[in-house]
Amino acid sequence: MGAGHTQPGQAGDHRARLWIAFSLTAVIVLAQAVGTVITGSLALFTDTAHALTDASGLLVALIAATLMLRPSTSRRTWGFRRIEVIAALGQSALLLVVGVYAAVEGIRRLLAPPEVPAGELLVFGIIGLAANILALAVLSTSRGANLNMRAAFLEVLNDALGSLGVIAAAVVIATTGFQQADALAGLFIAALMVPRAFILLRETTSVLMEFTPAELDLDEVRRHLLALEHVEDVHDLHASTVASGLPTLTAHIVVEDGCFNDGHAAAILQDVKRCVAEHFEVQVHHSTFQIETKEVARHEPASVTHD
Repeated sequence: MGAGHTQPGQAGDHRARLWIAFSLTAVIVLAQAVGTVITGSLALFTDTAHALTDASGLLVALIAATLMLRPSTSRRTWGFRRIEVIAALGQSALLLVVGVYAAVEGIRRLLAPPEVPAGELLVFGIIGLAANILALAVLSTSRGANLNMRAAFLEVLNDALGSLGVIAAAVVIATTGFQQADALAGLFIAALMVPRAFILLRETTSVLMEFTPAELDLDEVRRHLLALEHVEDVHDLHASTVASGLPTLTAHIVVEDGCFNDGHAAAILQDVKRCVAEHFEVQVHHSTFQIETKEVARHEPASVTHD
């Protein structure tokens, strides 16, 4: 997850980069589709499917980047910030489906390899690699901005590796006549796709399930809060992530009864907010705390300390 918020100017820059990357990937799809028809190569077919998935993912990412620029409203208090998580989830699902299909088809063709023209295969592999390198250069400076941009960069990176697999298969077939190299290259591309799909699926699901951010230790947060002066207990401690760079945290803070009479309650609230915003690797600037006495806490419904 990104460490900071995406400013409107940065978001516009990300969108422009996505437009360029999508255009380049669309060119790859068209070129490799023609090459697949000409050569009948499994590796090129798999890489074309991979590129088509990438182009679809980039288009979804582009739409997400556009929606993320919309301001929040009273009905949508976070705006469309979470759309990038949904977009990344869709991309991971697409990659998983195509990767599994490519693996099955690769095994089938490994057992019964068709003849593939190496020269044509090499030409289309080089075209795909060149376009992918250009797209990577465009996306490289924005890949850490959010899940959406990270997914887009990883898609193009893996597609570039797939193009290298196509080129390697063409060279092997041309020099040795080993036709199974085409099927092996297809399996190699599938092997690139499936693990990446699972990683993205796990990360996006964690956000949608509102799990605690991986880099935030709630036990440590609780210890820090209890160490503050006048704080006697911390319960109902929860943390989740709305979108990249936007963690949230809530808790009930039990303080000494006298704090509501001598004015300490307001100061304690500022202390706990400053604590979670400054003391941890994940800085939480969107936090909500309820300051209460032991008597109030005693009458609240029982709940877990934190998720």
